[in-house]
Parts: sequence; C-alpha cells; structure tokens
Amino acid sequence: MDIKMKTVDMGFSKAYDYLERNPEENLPKLLSMVEKLMPQKEFQNKYRLFREALEDKQSPWHKLILSLWSDIDSDIRKTAFRNFIVNAFFKWSEKQKENEAKLGFRAPWAILMDPTSACNLHCTGCWAAEYGNKLNLSFDDLDRIVEPGKELGIYMYIFSGGEPLVRREDIIALCLKHSDAMFLAFTNGTLIDSDFADDMLRVRNFVPAISVEGFESATDARRGEGTFRSVLKAVAILRQKKLPFGFSCCYTSKNTECIGSEEYFDWMIDLGAKFCWFFTYMPVGNGAPTDLMVSAEQRANMYDVIRSFRKTKPIFTIDFWNDGEYVRGCIAGGRYYFHINANGDAEPCAFIHYSDSNIHEKSLVEILSSPLFSTYRKNQPFNCNHLRPCPLLDNPDALVEIVKGTSSSSTDLASPEDVEELSEKCVEKAEMWAPVADEIWEKGHEVKI
Repeated sequence: MDIKMKTVDMGFSKAYDYLERNPEENLPKLLSMVEKLMPQKEFQNKYRLFREALEDKQSPWHKLILSLWSDIDSDIRKTAFRNFIVNAFFKWSEKQKENEAKLGFRAPWAILMDPTSACNLHCTGCWAAEYGNKLNLSFDDLDRIVEPGKELGIYMYIFSGGEPLVRREDIIALCLKHSDAMFLAFTNGTLIDSDFADDMLRVRNFVPAISVEGFESATDARRGEGTFRSVLKAVAILRQKKLPFGFSCCYTSKNTECIGSEEYFDWMIDLGAKFCWFFTYMPVGNGAPTDLMVSAEQRANMYDVIRSFRKTKPIFTIDFWNDGEYVRGCIAGGRYYFHINANGDAEPCAFIHYSDSNIHEKSLVEILSSPLFSTYRKNQPFNCNHLRPCPLLDNPDALVEIVKGTSSSSTDLASPEDVEELSEKCVEKAEMWAPVADEIWEKGHEVKI
C-alpha cells in the first residue's frame, strides 16, 4: 500500500469518529472534504449533489441516511463505511490511473459472480432453472476472482445464481477472508434464518438484496407458493438484528402496476429496506417467454415513477436500464462491471450469455483484454440516447455484431442460444421504445450526474 493509501486508512478512523459524534451535522461537512479528494470530476459532482441533499432536512435522503444510525448495527455501519466508501469508491478510483497506464483499460467497479447454478426455487422465465446443481465455483475459484480483483482496485463483489445462499458457508468464509471488500447477494431470501443473520453480524461486510415480484400473489405466482411469507420471515430476522438489506424487483408486463405504486414503495420502506434494485424482464434462454417483456408505455411509467419517488421516499433506488443517463449508457462489458457464471465463463453482462474467456483458463487481466470485452467497451455507448443503453434490449443489432465479430460462444451449456435468435426477440420492443425514449430525452431528461 502506498503512502497516500496509508494516509487514507489512517484518516478513516478519525473521520468516522467525527461522524459518529453527530452524524446529522457532521456528515455534510465530511462529504464536503471528500469532494476535494475525489480524483475524478464525475465523482465530485455526485458527492456534491449528495451533500446538498443531506443538508436539506426535508429531503428523503436526509431521512434515509440518518436511519442508518437508528436501524443498523454500529459495527456493520462502520465496516460498510470503510469498505464501500473508502475502498470500493476512493481506492478503486485512485487505482484506475495506474491501470490505464499499465494495462490500457480501467478496471470495473464490481464483479458479479455465480457461486452455483443450484436454486431451491423454480421461477418462471429463469434461465438457471434448467441447470439444477450442475455448475459450481469452488471457494478457491471465488477466492481467485477476489484476490486479483482487489489488486486491480475492485472491492465490490456481487453474488447471483442460481440461489447464491445455497453456498452460504463458502460465501461467509469469503467475506471473512476479504474483510476489506463489500459483498452483496441477489437472493430469494428463503434461506436467510437466524443463524445466517448471526453470520452476517460476524463478518459485517455482506448485504442481501431480496428478490420480490410485488405483493404476495405476484411473488408467489412467479416464485412459488409460500415464497412471499418466507421473505417476510427473513426480513423480520434481519430487522430484529439491525442488519442492512434491500430488495431486487423484476418488473414484467404482469406486475408493473403493483411495483410502480406508492403503496409498494411505502411497503418496502415500512419493512426497513434501504434500497431497491429494479430490473426489467429479459427473454434470455431458448424457450424463455416473451409475453413478460414490458411495453414501451410500462417502461416509461417506471421511468417516471422511480424518479418521482426518489424526490419523496427515503429509499435508494436503481433502475438497471432506465438509469443509463447517469452513467452514460451501458455499464457492462467490464466498463463498470461484468459477470462470471457458475461454469467460470466471463460474460459482459448477467443478461448477455456469450463469452470468449473462462476464469479456469485466463486471468482477470486477460479476460478484460479479450476481444469480446475490448470490443464491447469500444462500442460503448451503444446509443447517443442513454435511455436506450442496452446492446440487446434497445439496440439488438449491436450485440449480434459484437458476438459474431469476436467469435464468442453461447455459455448456455444445456441449450445454446443463437445470438441472432435472441436479439430477434427484442427487436419489436426496441422499435417501440425508441420513439418514446427519444421523446423523453429531447424534452429534457434528468440532469446527468
């Protein structure tokens, strides 16, 4: 660790102690100091707007941040502050100058990885359902991703699957070994019990994002009877032990009215969720139903709803597609993140199941330098309208050109999907969304931060 990073680590304890004395008064002051340290202007702007929101005591951001002191265990809060703010943002940002000079590219902010293809549920439209417990990354495999990842400055790791908590023992062991990193898991929540919550308290650097499809009828319709009640039980345990958690919502043609309602947002907040990550349904995999894809009107409504509630509701929300304007388009392909499936195949995105590299054969640097990833990044953004960021859902011809141009292969071992057939499923929706997105963009989208 160089002198500057040692200084950052030494300053962390003092800064946090200062914050703990009076978080309401001192957090804006601390963020003001952080702004001056951030090496990249884009992050300075984010910190500035965040600080300004906190200074407004009527702001939902003000209420949300203060709830971290009333609702979250103090040791968890301190670890998250260090690992997420100091390591995953500041140290990552600092490391990118060196990476560009040495490697010719910036390392992504996060790596999404699947410990297993196994799952205890069988959700409609899920591509993992056909695999069962056939594919797994061992603990050593996972460790060989995180260890060199941190050398590139990556301190944020996200688990998906399958159901990642099928491998809960290895996940906890990984969190313990890499106590300076932050780990998040997209989980159905049904395997979270009191013992696992105690493990979360012990490691302090693991946060679940629990997948729900709406209220009980909608969630159980897609995930199986009794799933919603299991989620509520898990949430009660997490809240009782003062553990942070959020939700992950896949909006489809069947549930946007529910998920986009004020009642639903208030329900998540009342349960104690601190964030919600929204995704739209993608017809990935041969035989995946296309009728669950949202219409242009439904997608536009979610765009409006999420932005509206950001101004009034104390919950942090991310819309994976519709927030492209904040990050200048697509974040995948190693630009800000990429995906490693349970077979070790490195894919540009969790929804783009094509690869030319595998972690059992190549290092992270070799993967990020591969033709697929290099071409993917070179073509970003895929559209000058960042409300049409995706090379599959919004610009389907783009994915075909990339995959065929790099001789990449489908990673679906059970039923390989031709990229042209996959893209064809998205053409109609892309054509319907284009004029709607263009109208929003031209009228004046959100100020880019």
